[in-house]
Formats: sequence, C-alpha cells, structure tokens
Amino acid sequence: MTVETKLALTEQDVRSYSIAKQEPSWFAEYRVQALQAAEHLPMPTPDKTKIDNWNLTNFPVHTVESKPFASLAELPEEVKSIVTDEQKSVYIQRNNTPAFLQVSAELTSQGVIFTDILTAVREHGELVKKYFMTNGVKTDEHKLASLNAALVNGGVFVYVPKNVEILEPIQVVFLHDDAQASLFNHTIVVADTNSSVTYVENYLSTVPEGSGIVNIISEVFAEDNSRITYGAVDVLATGMTTYVNRRGVVNRNARIDWALGLMNDGYTISENVTHLVGDGSYGDTKMVTVGRGKQKQNFTTKIIHWGKNSEGHILKHGVMKDEASSIFNGIGKIEHGATKSNAVQESRVLMLNEKARGDANPILLIDEDDVTAGHAASVGRVDPLQLYYLMSRGISKRNAERLVIHGFLAPVVNVLPIEGVKKQLTEVIERKVR
Repeated sequence: MTVETKLALTEQDVRSYSIAKQEPSWFAEYRVQALQAAEHLPMPTPDKTKIDNWNLTNFPVHTVESKPFASLAELPEEVKSIVTDEQKSVYIQRNNTPAFLQVSAELTSQGVIFTDILTAVREHGELVKKYFMTNGVKTDEHKLASLNAALVNGGVFVYVPKNVEILEPIQVVFLHDDAQASLFNHTIVVADTNSSVTYVENYLSTVPEGSGIVNIISEVFAEDNSRITYGAVDVLATGMTTYVNRRGVVNRNARIDWALGLMNDGYTISENVTHLVGDGSYGDTKMVTVGRGKQKQNFTTKIIHWGKNSEGHILKHGVMKDEASSIFNGIGKIEHGATKSNAVQESRVLMLNEKARGDANPILLIDEDDVTAGHAASVGRVDPLQLYYLMSRGISKRNAERLVIHGFLAPVVNVLPIEGVKKQLTEVIERKVR
C-alpha cells in the first residue's frame, strides 16, 4: 500500500457536500479550514509502529448512497442478531446513509437528543459547536484529525440533559455493506450534570473486503457527577485501514467506563485517551483484541490525571495468531497537583504461533509525590499448566486452548450491556481464533 500525498477532495468538493447536506455556514467554514490545515499537518506517530506505507488518506469515493430501512424487520440477519425488537432506542447508519432511527418516548419526554451528527449540526448547532473538537480531540492535532473534521460523513450525537438517568442502553450500528464506502464518522456523547447513559456501538462489515478507509473520532464528555458507560465492538473488513480515536473528558466526581472489543481484520491504529479533569473523577478502560493473518495494529490507551483523588484503571488483553503483530501502549500520566490519585494498568498478550508478535509497553509518568500507581505486563504463550488441567479432565487440547482464550478475553465480553452484542463479540472471537 502507498500513501497518496495529495488530498482526495478539494475545497469546492467540501463546500458542495456541505451545501447538499444543508449545513449552517459556520460548519461549512469549519470543514474548509480543517481541509486547509490537513494539507500541511503531519500524520500521527504511534509509538513503535511505522505507518509511512499505510493508506489512511486515499479512498475511492467520499460518500455512497444506500437504501434506508423502513423497520427493524428489514435489517440484514447479521444486524438482527445484535439488535432485538426489545431495543427501545437504536440508530442504524448504512455506509454513509442515516438508515433507521428509533427513539423511545421516555427519552424524548426527558429532553434527550439522539440523532445522526449532521442532523444535530442543523438542528442543535449551538450544542454541537460547544463540544465538536473543542475540549476533546483538536482539529490541529495531526492530519487525520483535521481530515475527520473536514470530511465527516456520518456519526451520532447524544446529549443527556441535567438530572436525567437513562436506564436502557442506547444502541448504534454502523453497517458497512458497500466495499467502496469510506467512513469519516464523528460521534459525540454528552452526559450533563448528575445524569447517566449507557451507549453501545457496533462497526460491522458484511462484505469480505473493502477498498475504502475508516477515520473515526468519538468525543465523550461526562460533566459533574455524571456517568457514561461506553461499549464498542469493531468488526471491519480486511483491506480497510482504520484510524479510530475515542477520547473522554471526565469532570468532578464523574465517571467513564470503556469496554472495547477491537476485532477489525485490516491494519488499525486505535487511540483511547481519557482526561480525568475534575477532582474525584474516575476512568476505567477495558480492551480486548484478536489479530490474525498478516495484520498490523497499534493500540494506545492513556489516562491522564489532572484532578485530585482521581482514579484510572487500564486493562488490555490481546491474542495474536498467524503472522499478526500488535503494539500495546498503556500510559498512566499523573500531572502535578493531582494529589491522592491512583493509576493502575495491566497489559497482557497471548501469542498462538511462532511468527505472531505482541509488544506490551506499560508506561507511568508521575509528576506528583502523594499518589499511588502500578502496572503489570506480560507477553507469552498459552499457559501449559492451564492446558494440562483442562486436558486432564477429558477436554481436547484444541478445545482447552479455546477455553483459555475465551477466559483471557472475558473481562470485556462480560461487561458489555447488550446481550446480542455480547454474543456477537463471543462469536467473532471464536471465528478469529479457530
């Protein structure tokens, strides 16, 4: 793969797309400025992974039009398996088309906003302007961030007003069933003061191979005394190079819990950074992945402590087979003044073949004395004692290895709040390690 240095779309292309979507002038100008910035900004530099020859900027088409779904009954079977009739609030994006939206009467009566990102830009412009690439991801961080701002063609906006607790999870499915489609998705989830929400998203390819690229940014904001549970299962096709940046900002006595199952078959860069800004803030990240074939991946998980008495936990488990290779960077950063904070992380990698590679890099950066911190990391084979124990009870070696792997990845599978999604991730793991 080679990198196309010339951007695929022009300023006029971006303006025309914005006009076609009936966007307000401020967002059209924002797109254009971001595109101009992308011309000279550098690419991101994930630690220990060279991406010079990764295609993250060249794509066949910016937008494909797909047929919406009139009801959940029209969904393809792969989507039906993760979205049940009992799901009250659900959004389906089909490639780049908002294909289905159902919002419960309860959410509507409570003032919750749940819609696609471009509708939110038109109808809730002031709220979007407050959160879109202001305090989370910044447009000028690097070329891929600015390209996302310029070319955004999908995503979701969720806003939960003050003092509203949502008991039922909100579900979003990004269905990729056109091999040419590229995803420039931007998602914003906001829990205002004293509110709570559970948000679960799926990226799902139903084509065996794609020729587009994927550029995803999610910005998640937990205001004072709020709580957000954010679950994600990514299963995108081979041939698609993915950059995904999920960023959290946690204010006073608030909490974000991430449960991420990253199961793409193509080259992937994943950044998950949580800023614990407020005193008493809490961030917990659980992530699992399985790599196979000649896949290359880089996963950076970082929790930055700014507030006093903040608590950050990172748990990352990966399985590598065939000739797959992955870098796992776990970073706990405690800033000066974040007294009484606690940063804990664990990264573990299982390699199932001689040519598979995994590299776990736990990093603690401490600029304050009165704190606690710890880390653990391991890279190795399946424990022969575990296999022996299971085989001594009549289980074949192959099935024993499967059971060990499922147990190894269970910390994320078990905390996903939607049963269909939990089952899907279990089946994906089974297929990838088979």
